[in-house]
Amino acid sequence: MKAYGSTRLGSLGSAIFAEVAQWRREAEERGVDVIDLGIGSPDLPPSPRVIEALAEAVKNPQAYGYPGSEGTPEFRRAAAGWMHRRFGVTLDPQREVLALMGSQDGLAHLAMALCNPGDTALVPDPGYPIYAASLVLAGVQPVLMPLRESNGFLPQLESIPPETAEKASFLLLSYPGNPIPEAADRAFYEKALAFAERYDLLIVHDLAYSELAYGGYKPMSILELEGAKKRAVEFHSLSKSFNMAGCRIAFLAGNAEAVDALRRLKSNIDYGVFLPVQQAAVVALEEETSFPSSISAVYERRRDALVDGLRSIGWHVSRPKATMFVWARIPKGWTSRHISREILERAGVAMIPGDAFGAEGEGYVRIALVQPEERLREAVSRIGEIWQSVSERERNT
Repeated sequence: MKAYGSTRLGSLGSAIFAEVAQWRREAEERGVDVIDLGIGSPDLPPSPRVIEALAEAVKNPQAYGYPGSEGTPEFRRAAAGWMHRRFGVTLDPQREVLALMGSQDGLAHLAMALCNPGDTALVPDPGYPIYAASLVLAGVQPVLMPLRESNGFLPQLESIPPETAEKASFLLLSYPGNPIPEAADRAFYEKALAFAERYDLLIVHDLAYSELAYGGYKPMSILELEGAKKRAVEFHSLSKSFNMAGCRIAFLAGNAEAVDALRRLKSNIDYGVFLPVQQAAVVALEEETSFPSSISAVYERRRDALVDGLRSIGWHVSRPKATMFVWARIPKGWTSRHISREILERAGVAMIPGDAFGAEGEGYVRIALVQPEERLREAVSRIGEIWQSVSERERNT
């Protein structure tokens, strides 16, 4: 009997996500109250005005036709307007903005739209799993750029051999990113843009966390740089900034040719984002200008509760400047998978092993700030009860 399922399925994503979910279910079946700091799904609702706009829109009998895969003119204008207010970037809503069913939708299909089977692309390691999975789907070979703490988790572009760079179709970046919530400054983006010019590359920048930033830090768009629209596209999402993750709406902005390539591909795949969701997104982008900052304040308090708490028990983790994640180095003597399971089984706290995001993620865990402050403090208390025995292994290594 034939097997149903292609060989590429074995290369999609990381099995560790399913494995951690199974650990959590097993713990819950034993009666453990699990504090889930694994999946980065926002636990707060959108603003009341966005909810009201969505509720009103679904009452319209005309809202249930095919919406069109490119997005409504109103949504694309709202996205372009937000980009101008937030970053000073001027975009043509018709040619340089494309609506998406979440940024993961766009990331999953972009390589198919831009590349031919056998092409190569420069992608970060560690990186969000869809980066690698999208290349598998498109038959594109990844060239991994190691992101290491010793280099500020930035790719060392100068170390990429010229012959490798010349063959690549695009360079994928994400700052601040997932799983690494690292910041990048204008000098880095200028360097990346010069690199792309030198080797005739497109830059793909995933900026889903542009509005979750702390302490006065304001992530920039690569499209702010002069001439960047000739060399770059950028993903923006309403999932995190506006708590609209379940709505599945985002947009791609930038280079018109690349935007059109993805538009043409998606016109053969889907019929676009539900019209009421697009109408609610317009309200979010045009009317809720202060909402992202209020959400950032919530996550900043959560970050401080977790980071200060972990430091107080002896786990010295870095304090991220942005995103909803903490990227924490683990004690020596452990693998990221083993320590994640140990903490879940003994403390009832779920987190994601760093190797889920690539080989360079080994030695770290990703902790999501998706619980209220009191639950985060409870998580710290539980970890504190076992931390001495966990860190003992490091002293004995």
